[in-house]
Amino acid sequence: MFKLATFTTLSILAVATAAWDTTPIPASDCTTGPIQCCNTVETASDPAAAGILALLGIVLQDLTTEVGLTCSPITAIGVGSGSSCSASPVCCTDNSHGGLISIGCVPVTL
Repeated sequence: MFKLATFTTLSILAVATAAWDTTPIPASDCTTGPIQCCNTVETASDPAAAGILALLGIVLQDLTTEVGLTCSPITAIGVGSGSSCSASPVCCTDNSHGGLISIGCVPVTL
């Protein structure tokens, strides 16, 4: 029982630490899909993010999860239109909500 409790506690701490880490990663390290350019990046508990999550019926267990709002993919870095981002370039684990919101985001350096 002690091992399970220790594992659970360490797992929660690892997730919480990852959620709070806003250190940008290189764009080449994004393996979850296209890099997104989001107008804003907030925590899931932020009123704007929480409103969109509720509207879409999405329930997140961790309200410190970073979410991008009003996002579009950056498809070809350095080539043509759509290759720059003057807002917040991020790598997100869930980009399946039509650009309205992306979930599990970390900033990237382009």
